Amino acid sequence: MYKSKKVSVVIGTYNEAGSIRSVIQGFFATGVVDEVVVVDNNALGNTREEIEKTKAKRIVEKKQGYGFAYMRGLSEVTGDLIVMTEADGTFEPEDIHKFLLYSDDFSVVFGTRTSRAIIWSDAFMPFPVRFGNWAVAKFLEVIHNGPTLTDVGCTYKLINREVLEKIKPLFHLSEGGGKWSPELMIWTIKKGFTPIEIPVMFKPRVGSSMYTGSIWKAAKLGFKMLPLIFKYRFKNL
Repeated sequence: MYKSKKVSVVIGTYNEAGSIRSVIQGFFATGVVDEVVVVDNNALGNTREEIEKTKAKRIVEKKQGYGFAYMRGLSEVTGDLIVMTEADGTFEPEDIHKFLLYSDDFSVVFGTRTSRAIIWSDAFMPFPVRFGNWAVAKFLEVIHNGPTLTDVGCTYKLINREVLEKIKPLFHLSEGGGKWSPELMIWTIKKGFTPIEIPVMFKPRVGSSMYTGSIWKAAKLGFKMLPLIFKYRFKNL
């Protein structure tokens, strides 16, 4: 609970059996999280068993994809303030306090991993990936006349209940894959909300990523985001 508001955390998981339990426990340990919804997106290994060792609520989403997982989670949460994060240990649960502080003044808070000061040694954020995230975010910012944006791929985000109810009717527009992060950013901007970015700690991942993990994979995903961002410029939402 944060200032009498229920706080929910949404975590999508596919290949994070080695880290999912510690991530869930880390968020509950912050003392402000009331609910953790974990979306099992055809997860590998003993992910289910690891989730069941915690107080988190496990939801199954059979449609494979990053976007499908998080849209399902957002459809299930009951909180007033909803935080999205990763199951791979790259984000610091304690950073949720920064998101909640900014939620006093902003209904949408995006994390950014593009400051070198917050990137841990051995975290996967080489210069080409950091620059690519920044460049695509700037393209989105310019095309959609948005606020300052520097990271198009950071999952760590906060929205409040009002924002969620405004964007849920748009979920059907998404292909449900790895390009969902900029879609969410665009939806909030086009619905009239003004996001703010805050820096978040970015640590080495436990295990391997389905969408990134190499400069080439990250680059391919970034290039796929560009036409999507442009297409939404002409959509009336």
